[in-house]
Amino acid sequence: MRKLKAARKNWELYLLLILPVAYFIIFRYIPMYGVQIAFKDFTPRAGIWGSPWVGFQYFKEFFESYNFWTIIKNTVLLSLLNLLISFPIPVIIAILLNQLAREKLKKFVQTVIYAPYFISTVVLAGMILVFLSPNSGLVNHIIGAFGGEPVLFMSEAGWFRPIYIMSSVWQETGFATIIYLAALAGIDPHLHEAAVVDGANKWQRIRHIDLTGILPTITVLFILAVGNLMNVGFEKAFLLQTDLNIDASEIISTYVYKIGIQRAQYSFSAAIGLFNAAINLVLLLIVNRTAKKISGNGLF
Repeated sequence: MRKLKAARKNWELYLLLILPVAYFIIFRYIPMYGVQIAFKDFTPRAGIWGSPWVGFQYFKEFFESYNFWTIIKNTVLLSLLNLLISFPIPVIIAILLNQLAREKLKKFVQTVIYAPYFISTVVLAGMILVFLSPNSGLVNHIIGAFGGEPVLFMSEAGWFRPIYIMSSVWQETGFATIIYLAALAGIDPHLHEAAVVDGANKWQRIRHIDLTGILPTITVLFILAVGNLMNVGFEKAFLLQTDLNIDASEIISTYVYKIGIQRAQYSFSAAIGLFNAAINLVLLLIVNRTAKKISGNGLF
């Protein structure tokens, strides 16, 4: 009864929940019905109900495929490197910007690093291909000006991961920085004043006030990042992929696209996608539980 009374009292807030709840039900939960094709020999003519069950046949085929370990290795390596490099940079930049006394300079830097976030992935991939072109690319022109030989960036598998990670840092750092700046703005300024009175230097105030204040935000974003570890961005990986760098650029998402869309092996691709989602779920639960034990902060 108390919950019902509280709901009636705050009905406006519950009314605001209708659209997001409807979105998740329609576009997230109802489509889960189709996951069963991963366990069926699905054909469009027979439909989901009419297709025969095959159990874990397609999972087994994926695990036994010749390129299974290559795809897993590429996905895990790219995800881990991207997480280790891309995740701490916005925290560092946010703390540095928070220490700037000149407000105009602070806003200018925020605008400059945030602007790339609005560039679409297709445009970004096109820019990378143009800049790294062996004949007309700006980067190779600079290398040639210093007496070096042109580098075939998009033709060598070893360059794919650095290019992918550096472009991710350039494009996504600004958005994450704003989140941490918002968290820093919520820290009581009296804490800094008290620390200055007690003789704390700037580094000590950053360490014990700023970092401690935004730790819950860092924890939540880290859990979300790890929970999405295996979902490396498909668009950029696919657009930057060539026949010559495929040994490093073939990841789960690009492989699912090729198998499911280009080759119309719907059940096989659904099995791979479900396997990928299961790994992400397990990682999310493990990291969330670990974070709650260590810091007391978590998603749930």
